[in-house]
Amino acid sequence: MPSVLPAGDPVPDDGSLPDSALSGLGERSFSFYVHVPFCRVRCGYCDFNTYTAEELGAPGADGRGGTSRGTYAASAVAEVRRARRVLGDVDLPVSTIFLGGGTPTLLSPADLGSVVAAIGAEFGLAADVEVTTEANPDSVGPEDLEQLREVGFNRVSFGMQSAVDHVLRVLDRTHDPLRVPHVVDWARAAGFEQVSLDLIYGTPGESLEDWATSLDVALACEPDHVSAYSLIVEDGTALARRVRRGELPMPDDDDLADKYVLADDRLAAGGLGWYEVSNWARDEAARCRHNLAYWRGGDWWGVGPGAHSHVGGTRWWNVRHPVPYAERLASGLSPAHAREVLDDDTRRLERVLLEVRLAEGLALDVLESTDGVGPVVEAGLAVVDDGRLLLTRPGRLLADAVVRDLLG
Repeated sequence: MPSVLPAGDPVPDDGSLPDSALSGLGERSFSFYVHVPFCRVRCGYCDFNTYTAEELGAPGADGRGGTSRGTYAASAVAEVRRARRVLGDVDLPVSTIFLGGGTPTLLSPADLGSVVAAIGAEFGLAADVEVTTEANPDSVGPEDLEQLREVGFNRVSFGMQSAVDHVLRVLDRTHDPLRVPHVVDWARAAGFEQVSLDLIYGTPGESLEDWATSLDVALACEPDHVSAYSLIVEDGTALARRVRRGELPMPDDDDLADKYVLADDRLAAGGLGWYEVSNWARDEAARCRHNLAYWRGGDWWGVGPGAHSHVGGTRWWNVRHPVPYAERLASGLSPAHAREVLDDDTRRLERVLLEVRLAEGLALDVLESTDGVGPVVEAGLAVVDDGRLLLTRPGRLLADAVVRDLLG
């Protein structure tokens, strides 16, 4: 959840959507993303919209000017109820719910469960609903995971990032890497149906051997799913300042490519197949259906400060800071900051950007022109099969360049 919001068009105070957005509602998958913007510490590489207790401060004498984890769930529930009013009474059983952050598990399982329960009460849940929470390895114990399972979560994604101490220190991650196998075991014992691990590669000072160690430790946990993302040095972060001062080197593109290939080889050998450029799963059932809904152009409502939503070609985003977010909801107003209505060309562009990254590939009829397909195939970056463009592994390494070629 980026910390800087884009510009956009004004949103009505009640958050009502244009008729074009509501047309066809219920014909596409519908999901909820819930942003929980709290962290114990701010990681040096993180550009997400998150806050520590010190950054939020305490309320003044009039009770305003601060916010707390203790009151956040009530605000999120209020937005869920507002979503029901905005979307009307159309039948919209929720396919997936994803709680991200920040660190959602800094809230109690009861608070997180109250948000899931509100979504179920207002919209109903699909019989096979996927309900995910992110968690840091040091933010949950066995009882927390048991309680999360009891209130409806069936998938958990642990922010492992690395198994190597000096790499975690550069990232300002505070968990003990030796704890990761334990939290995975606790999640299994609690009855979670899917366990995912998130990894980052390319941290300054991380050797290829360090990265191999992280992959081996992750695979030894026997996760159902692994996400592996290259480190991006975001402007405005502590990491970017250290790089600018010359304390740390920028990630090297060749090193990142080598580490991606190593990840793909090790994860495949461990029984996990890629289904999106940065994501691998043990089987089709283990794929993150919430993210697939994004990549395939589904509808979703984003709850929380800075959260983005998309319904029927209209995209909007909430005010960034938790205090005005809560105040607007308490005043009966939409927390939306701005929005945009996507035209056909923009929606086509985004389909190409997202779907080309999937193992299932991009349908060629999405393209306005297929002039770029031949050069991409001739360069060995993709193949065409049954009317779909499928990236090869070299193509995955150069996915952005492939998109540029396809769009001319």
